[in-house]
Amino acid sequence: MGGGGGRTEAIMREIASLRAQRDELDRRIRFFESQLRVGVGAVTAASPTTTTLPSSLSAKPDAMGSHAAAGDGGGATPDMIGRYRRHLLLPEFGVQGQRKLSRSSVLVVGAGGLGSPVAMHLAACGVGCLGIVDSDDVELGNIHRQVIHIEAYIGHPKVKSAAAACRAINSSVKVMEYRLKLKPKVALDIVRQYDIVIDATNCVTSRYMLSDCCVLLNKPLISGSAFGLEGQLTVYNHNGSPCYRCLFPNPSVSTGYQSCSDNGVLGVVPGVIGCLQALELIKVATGVGEPLCGRMLLFDALSSRFKTVRRRSSSCMVCGENPSFTQHVFMMFDYDNFTKSSESSSKPTPRLNLLPENARVSCREYKRVLDAGKPHLLLDVRLAHHFQIASIPRSLNIPLPDLEKKLPLLQQALNKAPAEASRGGERKQFPLPLYVVSRGGSDSQVAVAVLRENGFLYASDIAGGLEAWAAEADPNFLVYW
Repeated sequence: MGGGGGRTEAIMREIASLRAQRDELDRRIRFFESQLRVGVGAVTAASPTTTTLPSSLSAKPDAMGSHAAAGDGGGATPDMIGRYRRHLLLPEFGVQGQRKLSRSSVLVVGAGGLGSPVAMHLAACGVGCLGIVDSDDVELGNIHRQVIHIEAYIGHPKVKSAAAACRAINSSVKVMEYRLKLKPKVALDIVRQYDIVIDATNCVTSRYMLSDCCVLLNKPLISGSAFGLEGQLTVYNHNGSPCYRCLFPNPSVSTGYQSCSDNGVLGVVPGVIGCLQALELIKVATGVGEPLCGRMLLFDALSSRFKTVRRRSSSCMVCGENPSFTQHVFMMFDYDNFTKSSESSSKPTPRLNLLPENARVSCREYKRVLDAGKPHLLLDVRLAHHFQIASIPRSLNIPLPDLEKKLPLLQQALNKAPAEASRGGERKQFPLPLYVVSRGGSDSQVAVAVLRENGFLYASDIAGGLEAWAAEADPNFLVYW
């Protein structure tokens, strides 16, 4: 008996020693990963080239996280307890919920404002395999809302930055990187390898494509979007829930042109929606709670109010009672043209052409007027908050929606500094030239048409607006779009 007890103690000491060595190795791994995350030189050396698809694309990623693999005996492992003890204490979640999560594989499409909190929370809570898709590089203007990225990664691929952050949070999670923009054929190859997909693209073209792809492959899709001060969230193709086309069979005229770069977004709004997407993923993966199936959650940041709406179409061409959308149709479908997305078009957005040539000047012509100090008035018809960001000095701001009711104010400004000319010793007053500018040159044309109809016959449009001004006349103008 005594000998047996001594051997048991020796084995226990050896196990404790091995665990201590493993913990030390884990600590060192996390330390060096954090060094990679803050070291620009290390980042550069780690990813000198762009890889569109990993060599393992044809094989399904291993969704068995190390904590799940180590705990197949049915109970919690020491590592699981050490990292996820607050999860395990939840009676609705417990060991089985954590084990299901650790066996799940999740594809996050988009490593931006929505994808950042999604990826970080999923890594932290211990999903088995986390795939991240994004084709862009980190920019300074991303970081206020895309909180997974840091300044050291500016100019480097978002997937590299996001993957490094996730590995630094939880080294037991397998992270797959896909630096590419999903197209139908590639989407089928990648999506079929994962259990659940999260649409964090904030792009209507990708929204349609991912929804169609997930219906064809029978994958749950957790979709979120955020613009300005509002967001929305739902779960598609799970437990009888509809797909995106059920709610929006065809994109509206303005849908394809919504973007944060045009309309702005408060940084915390995609953070709120992204956290809720991570929550819905946990519910779908573990079977805990009631996911947002057949319900769309709408978030208003200004009032801090949430509401839900329900909708389903039995005649949907993709998921309805008699679907006609096959994988072949999917691979041939032109999503860019269908949504008329401005960001994917190879042609520039057509400009308005409302005015005759004598009612327009080029930005270079106006630059000569400005440099010569000739008397004139410059009217900027952008919205006030755009004008406050950047403007041409000494310009007057009257937003286009307010122009007609503020014509008396404009007339007062013109009367304050009439143009004078001397002819044969006789001084005469002439109407002050009025130039009108907008961001891209369309609103200013509308403004000039309104002005001329109301008697401002010397109003002229600056063709191309501030976009042309920054490109051709003043390279130091602060571009904010």
